[in-house]
Amino acid sequence: MKILVCISSVPDTTSKINFTNDNQKFDTSGVQFIINPSDEYGLTRAIQLKEKLGASITLVNVGTPETEPILRKAFALGADEIIRVDATATDGFFVASQLEKIVKNGDFDLIITGKESIDYNGGMVGGMLATLLDYPFINKCIGLEINGIDIEASREIDGGKEVIKTQLPAVIAAQKGLVHDKDLRIPNMRNLMAARTKQITVIQPESVSAPTSVVGFEKTPAKNPVKMIASDNLDELIHLLHNEAKVI
Repeated sequence: MKILVCISSVPDTTSKINFTNDNQKFDTSGVQFIINPSDEYGLTRAIQLKEKLGASITLVNVGTPETEPILRKAFALGADEIIRVDATATDGFFVASQLEKIVKNGDFDLIITGKESIDYNGGMVGGMLATLLDYPFINKCIGLEINGIDIEASREIDGGKEVIKTQLPAVIAAQKGLVHDKDLRIPNMRNLMAARTKQITVIQPESVSAPTSVVGFEKTPAKNPVKMIASDNLDELIHLLHNEAKVI
């Protein structure tokens, strides 16, 4: 079985976010990048399937050379090959279109994306890719078992979970819960050293017109300062909750 795991390089959630070019471009200065958390859950499940079924794992990223350190770190967790489409990921459709070519050329059986990336939270790539390929798609996947070409997966729904059966090839959008947090891997030194010299296959992008464009970014408003009230001043607390916070 051949598994393709899509990896996004995203800012650490503790990073200070700023914009440049009249708020039309994300400022990467001083930002620490990490593997997108949903992608890491998907990659960990792929590694488990590799250990159980003898699958091979290829990582793919649509991005510039700056994403390669994250790809190498992901490779050190237990992947076999790395592909990078040499392009800036402009929107979900553009990324899905690039991945469609990779899937068809590589004849992959299982494609794992993250439910969404924590930078733009678009949540579009998995569904768009499945549509372009005409493959079954399981979103918000929190359980995945494979027997031959048969898949049994569970996904998160409002108030519970839904169990789905389908067959390979298929696209899975992973999220927290697909594997236990304790099962997330930490690369050992040997794998980290091997990842430093691993050859990355760089592919030129397909010519695709992005259907959307960024008009601008805007930070969320700063929170109002906290007002401290003496524990015995109940009247002041009620006054503020009623007239300022307007929650009572």
